[in-house]
Amino acid sequence: MVDLTTTYLGLGLKNPLVAAASPLTKKVDTVRQLEDSGVAAVVLYSLFEEQITHESQELDHFLHRGSESFAEALDFFPDLGRYNVGPDGYLEHIARLKAAVEIPIIASLNGVSPGGWLEYAQQMEQAGADALELNIYYVPTDLDLTGAELEQTYVELVQAVRRQVSMPIAVKLSPFFTSLPNIAWLMVEAGANGLVLFNRFYQPDFDLESFSVVPTVTLSRSEELRLPLRWIAILSARLQCDFAASTGISTAEDVAKSVMAGANVATIASEFLRSGPERARELLAELQAWLEEMEYDSVRQMLGSMNQRAVTEPAAFERANYMKALASLDHTLV
Repeated sequence: MVDLTTTYLGLGLKNPLVAAASPLTKKVDTVRQLEDSGVAAVVLYSLFEEQITHESQELDHFLHRGSESFAEALDFFPDLGRYNVGPDGYLEHIARLKAAVEIPIIASLNGVSPGGWLEYAQQMEQAGADALELNIYYVPTDLDLTGAELEQTYVELVQAVRRQVSMPIAVKLSPFFTSLPNIAWLMVEAGANGLVLFNRFYQPDFDLESFSVVPTVTLSRSEELRLPLRWIAILSARLQCDFAASTGISTAEDVAKSVMAGANVATIASEFLRSGPERARELLAELQAWLEEMEYDSVRQMLGSMNQRAVTEPAAFERANYMKALASLDHTLV
């Protein structure tokens, strides 16, 4: 029997399957189902900075920059009380889950500004959370806000959280940085124990009948895993931290690819929403069968075996691969 165990954020896990934040983690019963199906840990839905306080000066700064020209912009701000149960209910949910299941519970905070709201990170730890995923999600629209200024805000945010808690911290990043390796390194230097690649942003669409901008949610597919794979393979060869692959993980092969790139765990939301929590059992059986066929003794044996340092052609992850891909496209048209 292949050993499926792994470690992530200092937590010993029975396998690399982690349920990512989704509606499935909002209820104790569905978290139990995920555990019963073999999931090794769950990430809770995010508690938003905006839910905790609207009074923070830092948040007010970000929300109001540019609002003089676009006064209606603040009207788009949603009623987040309808998204989840709010700060106090969130802490109670952590405590209920810790009493109901044995797998690690990873809390999630979504915000952009250092401020008093970060005290909730400490309260999450006190409620029993085993780790914290810091979901950095800010869409800059101000022409005067530089990338360097925004990145410094992110660094200060991670530093502030690190001061609040002793539990492990993972930072969930987007791929939209001019120098992703640099911001990843800065996050680790600021106190992050792990990086989650990548945050999947939900893009708005236009309703041509009502002439309105509408939110859309499209479940991810395996093709979307390529971007996380590339960057985990590059960064895991350079940084001393844990990695979680996120977005597009739908099959056991996707899980194997993630681990071989250097991810300690594969975080899954769309596939569980599409097929139900019991899908985890199938994925684990398929992963076990694949590892046995490939004659692996353990998941740890293949961890990082195809990162940039390990492969025979490191340039495959860089610009040379772009030219090679274009050449292969030309070949198919001949």
